[in-house]
Amino acid sequence: MPKMKTHKGAKKRFKKTSKGKYKRKKAFKNHLLTKKSSKKKRNLSKDAVVDKSDQKRLDELLPYE
Repeated sequence: MPKMKTHKGAKKRFKKTSKGKYKRKKAFKNHLLTKKSSKKKRNLSKDAVVDKSDQKRLDELLPYE
């Protein structure tokens, strides 16, 4: 059976944690930042965990991670 290919777009956006979950960045941190409070910008900088319902899809996109 041939090797499965890693989805390169997903590889750039998600990192697997030691427990097998996936980390992701939060949205809305690119532009129009002057109207956002420092607290909001600080919280958007933190990593989030991918929802459980999307876990299986990412396992298929990233078979060797």
